[in-house]
Amino acid sequence: MQVVFVLFCLVGAALCTVVTERQVDFGMRVFQEVAKSSSNQRNLVFSPYGISSVMGMAQMGAAGNTLRQLHTHMGYSLQVRGAPRQQRLLQKQLANEGALQVANAVMADRRLRLERAFRRGLAKAFQSDVHQVDYTEPETALKVINDWVYDNTEGMIPDFLPSGSVGEETRLVLLNAIHFQGRWMVPFDPKLTQERIFHCPNGSLVSVPMMQMTSRFNYGEFMTADGLEYDVIELPYEGDTMSMFLVSPFERDTPLSELTQGLNGQSIQQWRAGLRRVSRQLALPRFSIDTETDLKDALSDLGLGDIFSEREADFSRMSAFENLFVSKVLQRVKIEVNEEGTTGSSATAAIIYSRMAIEEVTLDRPFLFLVQHKATGAVLFMGQVMEPEDK
Repeated sequence: MQVVFVLFCLVGAALCTVVTERQVDFGMRVFQEVAKSSSNQRNLVFSPYGISSVMGMAQMGAAGNTLRQLHTHMGYSLQVRGAPRQQRLLQKQLANEGALQVANAVMADRRLRLERAFRRGLAKAFQSDVHQVDYTEPETALKVINDWVYDNTEGMIPDFLPSGSVGEETRLVLLNAIHFQGRWMVPFDPKLTQERIFHCPNGSLVSVPMMQMTSRFNYGEFMTADGLEYDVIELPYEGDTMSMFLVSPFERDTPLSELTQGLNGQSIQQWRAGLRRVSRQLALPRFSIDTETDLKDALSDLGLGDIFSEREADFSRMSAFENLFVSKVLQRVKIEVNEEGTTGSSATAAIIYSRMAIEEVTLDRPFLFLVQHKATGAVLFMGQVMEPEDK
C-alpha cells in the first residue's frame, strides 16, 4: 500500500493560537522530510504534535545561536512572553478530551543539576514531571523510561527505546506520549466490509478489506499551489471534538509525494473553511501501521543540525554545569483503523548527552606507541603502527 496521509485535527476556536498553528506547520514539515527520505511505497504514520512537544521542551533549555536556530526553523519560540501560557492552555484542552491521553516527562540523570528556570518553564508550559534516574545503570534507566511510555500509551508501545539507547553519557531524555481511542460518530457496518482492489504506487494491485458507508460528510475539493487537485473528506469521532481528514489526489496515478509536499499548516485552515456537507459513498480500507523513525536527518535537513553538534549546541538554560547536545530524536507511532473507530499511540524522545561524558578514542589511523617504566622513566619499547597485522 502507499503512504497513508491521515491527519487528526482538533475542532475548537480555543486551540487557534499562534503557537498551535506554528506547531502544526512545523510538524507537517518534519513529516514531509520523513516521507521524502522514506521509500515512496512505504506506509508511514507520524505524530506532528509529538515532535513539536519534544522539540518545544528542548527549545526552552536552549540559548544563543541554538535558540535562534530553533526559533527560526520551528517558526515560533516558547521563550517569548505569552507563549508558555498558550502551550499550557493547549495541554489543558487536550487533557479534557476523554478519548485522548497526552503526557510529557523529563528523565534526568541524578548527577545533573538542572536550572530552576528550566524546571519551572517545563512545568508551566508542558506540565512535565522531572524524574531522576541513574544512567550509570543504563538497563535500569531504560526500564524506567520504557515503563513510563508503556503506561502512557495503554500498553500499545512496549519497549520504546531499544537496549543501548542510553548510557553513562546520557544526561536527559525528553519524552512525549500520546494515546487516542476514538469511536466514529457513525460507525461503519462490518457487514458491508468486503474485499476490494487497492492500487499501489508501484502499479501492483492488492486485495484489502474495504469498509463502506453512505452518509453526509464534510467534503471539499482543493488545489495545491502547483495546481494539483485533491479532495478532502472528514470523519468525525464521537463528541465531534476530534476528526480524521482523509486526503487523496484526484488522479489515481499522481504520486502521493506531490500532494504531501504541497501542504502546510494553512492547508488545514483552508479545508476547514472550504468543506461542505454533502452526501457521499465512502470506501476506506481497514488498516494498521507501526512506524519507528530516527528523526535526526529530517530535523537536520530542516536547518536544526546545530542541536546535534557537540561543538555548536548551546543548552545552557537546561544546565549551566555541563555542555549538552542532542544525540538522537526517536519516534514510534502505531495506529489501527477499523469499523468502530481509531486506536493510536505515539512516543517521541530526545536523548541528550553531555560533552563531558566519556568519549571514545578510536585508533583507526597510524599511531605511535611507547612502553615506559614509570618509576624510572626508562622507555623500553617504542614503535609506530602503519598497518596492523595480527601475528
